[in-house]
Amino acid sequence: MAKYKTEIRNAKVGERVLITRAEYALASYENGDVFTVNSVGINGVKVGTEPIIWHHEYEVIVGEHTPAPNLYEMSYDELVALVEDAMKALRTRSYKLGYDQGRFDAEIEAAHGTYEKSDQQKRDEIVEKAKVDIEALYATDLGYRHDFIVNTEKRTVVALRKSFAEGYIRDRGIAKCAPTDCFNAHIGKAIALRRALRLPVPVEYLNVPQPTEVRVGDVVRGTYYAGKGTYVKKIKKIEGRIYYYDVDLVIIDDSRTGVSE
Repeated sequence: MAKYKTEIRNAKVGERVLITRAEYALASYENGDVFTVNSVGINGVKVGTEPIIWHHEYEVIVGEHTPAPNLYEMSYDELVALVEDAMKALRTRSYKLGYDQGRFDAEIEAAHGTYEKSDQQKRDEIVEKAKVDIEALYATDLGYRHDFIVNTEKRTVVALRKSFAEGYIRDRGIAKCAPTDCFNAHIGKAIALRRALRLPVPVEYLNVPQPTEVRVGDVVRGTYYAGKGTYVKKIKKIEGRIYYYDVDLVIIDDSRTGVSE
């Protein structure tokens, strides 16, 4: 509910008034009502269909504001929307003031910390970074062809760096996924290509969080009901339970090659 800043004086035509001391017994208004003044008389003002509002029954509105919401009474979705709106407003204000965006982000982070992303969000970002990294490495290694051998069974990726002029393999690099980790061909390619180029491998490629959300194109391993053996399946659609026997489901490959992510 809006809060009003008011002045105790006679109103002018077009101004809004807040009823604070309603006393006319036959009137339909009450304390807290807001009206716009249509005409002004010696004893009061007229608004809408009301016969008259005495001058001492109202205060003139000169400003208003909406109180901050009670955060503890808001739902999760309402809180998220409020934070997003606030950050958008801050970024817009900083842009209009010519404020450096990098400095703005750094100061916001220093003052309030960073939003903790889920393991799935972190993994998604690293996979996208790996894809961009591969393309960037192509662009900086002109004169060479780059081929990959992806072996999903052995969970390895080999990068071959071939000379266009000489036609043979000049360098190679290999990336191997740990048995307990989820295989991702994009991250494997980025690691293998960097090793072929004798470049350092970012630590985040080697310590990427495991996926937590099953998506179309993922390869999963599950245990049949009552523990009678295991199965490996590629997810073709998400509909309720992924499989009838989705016990101890583990994502073992989230490369999703050939699938629009």
